Amino acid sequence: MGMFYKIISLLGGLSLFLYGMHIMGDGLKSSSGTALKAALAKVTNKAYMGFLLGMLVTCMIQSSTATIVLTVGLVGAGFLTFRQSIGIVLGANVGTSITAQIIRLMDLDAGSSSIMYFFKSDNLAPMALIIGIILIMFVKTRTSKNAGTICMGFGILFVGLMNMSNSVSSMGNVLSTMLVSFEDNYFLGFLAGVVTTGIIQSSSAVVGILQSIASSVGVTFCGVFSVILGVNIGDCLTTYLVCRIGAKTEQIRTVLVHIIYNIFALILIVVVITILRTTGILNDSIWYMELHSGGVANIHGLFRLIPAVVLLPCTGLFAKIAEKMVPEKPEEKEEDEVDKALRELDERLLVNPGLALNETQELITHMSAIAAKNYTSTIEQLKEYDEKKIQRIKDRENIIDRMADACNQYLVKVSPYITLDSDENTQNFQMKAVIVFERIGDLCINILNSITRVHNEDKEFSLQAKKELKIAVYAVTEILDRTVHAFASNRVDVARKVEPLEEVIDELIDELKDRHLIRVKKQTCDMTVAIIYQEILQNLERMSDQCSDLAVYLLAKEDENIRGIEHRYIHNLHHQPDDQYSYEFEIQYDRLFDMLNAAEE
Repeated sequence: MGMFYKIISLLGGLSLFLYGMHIMGDGLKSSSGTALKAALAKVTNKAYMGFLLGMLVTCMIQSSTATIVLTVGLVGAGFLTFRQSIGIVLGANVGTSITAQIIRLMDLDAGSSSIMYFFKSDNLAPMALIIGIILIMFVKTRTSKNAGTICMGFGILFVGLMNMSNSVSSMGNVLSTMLVSFEDNYFLGFLAGVVTTGIIQSSSAVVGILQSIASSVGVTFCGVFSVILGVNIGDCLTTYLVCRIGAKTEQIRTVLVHIIYNIFALILIVVVITILRTTGILNDSIWYMELHSGGVANIHGLFRLIPAVVLLPCTGLFAKIAEKMVPEKPEEKEEDEVDKALRELDERLLVNPGLALNETQELITHMSAIAAKNYTSTIEQLKEYDEKKIQRIKDRENIIDRMADACNQYLVKVSPYITLDSDENTQNFQMKAVIVFERIGDLCINILNSITRVHNEDKEFSLQAKKELKIAVYAVTEILDRTVHAFASNRVDVARKVEPLEEVIDELIDELKDRHLIRVKKQTCDMTVAIIYQEILQNLERMSDQCSDLAVYLLAKEDENIRGIEHRYIHNLHHQPDDQYSYEFEIQYDRLFDMLNAAEE
């Protein structure tokens, strides 16, 4: 039973470590989230810039998974291309090793008279906790709360590490025996690293455990190098599973590159170690050298940094492999899927309005996804005009119209059978939703026509206009994604975040129009192009308005106090905003206008 309680103590320390990392990361992301997104979004086509940004962002938020998830989101929103994201992924791999360097403070040996004594983990942890709780409970500003959260996370992280170290020291014989077995069976060590990281879902936590073992009972280079290699592979597999669900083709390619790169990095390290060991450069004194926490951190860092620097020029190769493995989905099947969806509107279900309305809900959800996809395809024409894809966009718009007509007819047919107020409420909501998504489809065609005019007249927007338009496109992409998600999952909490963002988009579009008018007056922009630019902004704003309409319809569907007075509700919200609305508005305003200011020449 003694060993059982030692394991429980070890797992308790691990739990504190993971929780500390989690809340410290939350605090860092809250305090610098806008800056991080703006930085990532400014990535150029140069891989080394993406690499440096990915490394910097990951160092700041202490999580490569969080950085890659954020990058995948920007790719999905069209703010980054797949190829631009590759450098960020490589940089994120290196940035995550900073956590291990922080943990090595456990090895710090200094007397009480030395200034370094302050940085010993058993002194630093309680100080961080005290500062954190003072900032959260007594200062109570937003900035202090974020800073306090970071301090609390830092302190809890080290308390967890110290608890793990104490548990590990009492299990010394068992752990030493286990690590000795890895010295003779590198595949077993590699597998242990992969599996453990997959279970814990944090490479930093697994390396932290190794550092705790190293500080307490010591480890050898040959006993841990294969485990660290396994940790690197397990980390990218975890990220792949997190990002893969519901992802678009380019998003899947982005997370797949993470795996491809780590496999190449693994092969490179194994080949180099084999050569160095065979030639005697990596002799027995190094091979069996005892490592402490700092040594483990250094190996982890080198295994991350060296392959990234060597393989950075190979980003094009990684992209080609990912594109080969995940080809574009054949769009010819889209009509077949729609026909199948339309056939599922079985008129025999009309006598049961509940079932019938479930079918229309599915169809409108499908319709919303196609409308969102058409928006993405339309925006891609801004980046790279392709006549071959224009007809596909128009065909998709015809599909949306077909679905809208079929859904409206079905909803009218179910009317005689509706007896419950709840069913009538759902029917009214769905009829409004059909109108919204059909109009969004129409607005996509309006934007496409504007883009086509610019292309046919062999003109283009100024560089500054492109930068600013990119921010508007990003904002509308986000509000459209929120709206589609809120409708598909009936998420009132998501719907409440739509209106604040819509108001910010209105102000953003007004600002962009004013800035563009100044460029026209200075004659830095062609008048014909200026008119088309304004048309695109106007259609983006109208699309945002449609999202706002649907969000308030969803709120009214779930709240009878809003039902029937939706416009008055919005009017009151604008003139007497509640705390939630004001908070969300401020966050979105700061985020988008920070991006706009960063885009200034």
